[in-house]
Amino acid sequence: MARTIIVSNRLPTKVRRTDDGLAFAPSEGGLATGLGSVYQQGDNLWVGWPGTFLDDEAEQAHVTQQLAHDHMYPVFLTEDEIRDFYEGFSNETLWPTFHYFPQYARYEPHLWAAYQAVNRKFCDAVLAVAGPDDTIWVHDYQLLLLPQLLREALPTSTVGFFLHIPFPSYELMRVLPWNRELLKGMLGADLIGFHTYSYMRHFLSAVSRVLGYSNQNGLVEAGQRTVLVDSVPMGIDYDKYASAAASDEARRIEQEYRQAIGEQVQVVLSIDRLDYTKGIAERLRAFELLLQQNPTLHEQVALLMLVVPSRDQVEQYKQLKEEIDELVGRINAAYRTITWTPIQYFYRSFPPEELAALYRLADVALVTPMRDGMNLVAKEFIASKGEGRGVLILSERAGAARELADALIINPTDTAEVAATLHRALAMPPDEQQQYLASMQAIVRRYDVHNWVEVFMNRLAYIKIKQQVLATDTLGPWEVQQLQADYHAAQRRLLLLDYDGTLVGFNPNPQRVQPDAELRQLLTDLTTDARNRVVIISGRDRHTLWQWLGDLPLDFITEHGVWLKRHEEDWNLIQPLRNDWKREIRPILELHVSRTAGSFVEEKEYSLVWHYRKTDDELGEMRARELVTHLSFVASNTGLQVLEGNKVIEIKNAGIDKGLAAARWVQEFDPGFILAFGDDRTDEDTFRVLPKTAYTVKVGHGVRSLARFHIESSSDVRQVLASLAAPGTPHETDGPAPQKQPQAAG
Repeated sequence: MARTIIVSNRLPTKVRRTDDGLAFAPSEGGLATGLGSVYQQGDNLWVGWPGTFLDDEAEQAHVTQQLAHDHMYPVFLTEDEIRDFYEGFSNETLWPTFHYFPQYARYEPHLWAAYQAVNRKFCDAVLAVAGPDDTIWVHDYQLLLLPQLLREALPTSTVGFFLHIPFPSYELMRVLPWNRELLKGMLGADLIGFHTYSYMRHFLSAVSRVLGYSNQNGLVEAGQRTVLVDSVPMGIDYDKYASAAASDEARRIEQEYRQAIGEQVQVVLSIDRLDYTKGIAERLRAFELLLQQNPTLHEQVALLMLVVPSRDQVEQYKQLKEEIDELVGRINAAYRTITWTPIQYFYRSFPPEELAALYRLADVALVTPMRDGMNLVAKEFIASKGEGRGVLILSERAGAARELADALIINPTDTAEVAATLHRALAMPPDEQQQYLASMQAIVRRYDVHNWVEVFMNRLAYIKIKQQVLATDTLGPWEVQQLQADYHAAQRRLLLLDYDGTLVGFNPNPQRVQPDAELRQLLTDLTTDARNRVVIISGRDRHTLWQWLGDLPLDFITEHGVWLKRHEEDWNLIQPLRNDWKREIRPILELHVSRTAGSFVEEKEYSLVWHYRKTDDELGEMRARELVTHLSFVASNTGLQVLEGNKVIEIKNAGIDKGLAAARWVQEFDPGFILAFGDDRTDEDTFRVLPKTAYTVKVGHGVRSLARFHIESSSDVRQVLASLAAPGTPHETDGPAPQKQPQAAG
């Protein structure tokens, strides 16, 4: 039976060394809770580090045996690996870079080497327990290389990856010396998930500009594979937090805290791990400003601040801890009275039942990170407020802000805004609080952690089906024989033939691929048969194709469906179009020509094309990514579309493509046999509209296409067409076929 194997840096159980030996305890965090329903089912498994250095083989065997009872499989790390992989590259290179603090990042080769080695160690551990049919779900920034390592070892496996922290913009990603390797590592997955659309967009931009991979609708063309990139925001176990906050124990503890703080004092709650990304010091300064500006709030409000210890021996964290201590001391010294302490500060962890009581107690939750992937504290607070009272102040830079739009959203670096928003929150009427809370609770309840798991796994199943749909079979000898039989049996035949890359090979100069004598004779032979309708369906301009092939009885679809011509008629526009936009777009393309030696602009009647076949490959791909990004931004909401072809980028009117034009021929000619050849993305529009019985053939080395078959080269295309044009055994159906009366294209 196929299994689901979860892989993360930490297991949901951590091993601790005590005076009595090794102890096992649950790990903190929402991931273990959310995935508990997955890894504990059937023979499913969770692979990860147990959280403690163990070098004794007997201890390792004991831990492995104990964890196996709970569906876990450990990866043991050495002290050097813990230091260089986990504390080093993961937390001192990736963490600050991904959170927009590159000034704290260390870019050291030995840390990178450790990161590579540990990712390989995780891969070996997964391979020891995984089969080719298993689904493997990899988590977070410590294992960015693992998906590709698994792909190389298990090519047909199903691999998902989810990043729980922000993904930075391209400008920060390019700072990493190993950005290409990290991106390729992630693209080993079939599905890559992020908390928000903005993180997804940053990733797609980096993939496009660093690796040169194109994408459309979140589907990345990564070599011979299609990878889905999606936004799947993580939730919490809503019922767990709601029940905990409603428990008698939480009520009892809340009452104790309330008596200690004061019945009339409003409580602002702040809960965070010690980290420079959390904005703790900025939060304290905003609270200080609130007290400075509003003397009437003295003895009426208290900030209850919980800071969970984390890496406080690292210099940046040590300095942050000292700054927080000094700020708390200064503010309390300035405003404290005999009966009131403005800031109740705790530097330790709290057990779950006390956290539930604190959520109940708080009038305001102050969640203001500088940058956060999601921030589940905000959602936990919302779920815990079952009595309908409480206000959430939320940083616009937390992923949760994309969902919790009814929170009071602030810029965490704007101290005055945070202070003013605090004042507003403390004064918010109960009915308004209830309205906002009810709206956010509905969202947090519906999109809980179980929904997150379900959506992610459904999307993973979807992309595997999508990959199968895009997989094509080779047009081999048997398939060609069947194609020939169907061709000869049909009374009406429609042949849709792309030109560049299909009927002729590519040339650095697109004007040097005029049809040779062999091609002209082949097309002549095909059009001589009255049962055939032969259509040249190309992105080229109509004047060039007419000059080259206009003397033959061919039909034409040019400029990706803009101009249509049946051989009995004049040229027609598929629909009225505009081209006044070209005067604004042309300078952008010409600028790229001036910066990219060997490139040039081709102007068609209703489109502009930037060619870069003659440029240096690396430079051309880099400039192409820049141009696509620029044009996509300029073209948004303008009715224009950016197309990527083989060494070309074209911008044209949206809503017009080869498929729309090809569908007209199918409808009007009503063929019993359809054959379509094409080599690039624009031909996918043709393949998409044709019936399943059509012989659709992708030309080139890539095998991902909506076409049924693929073939290697233009010479192979000519061989297939020649076999159809050659005289064959007479069939009973031979003879002229009745033609449908052609209709003019509007």
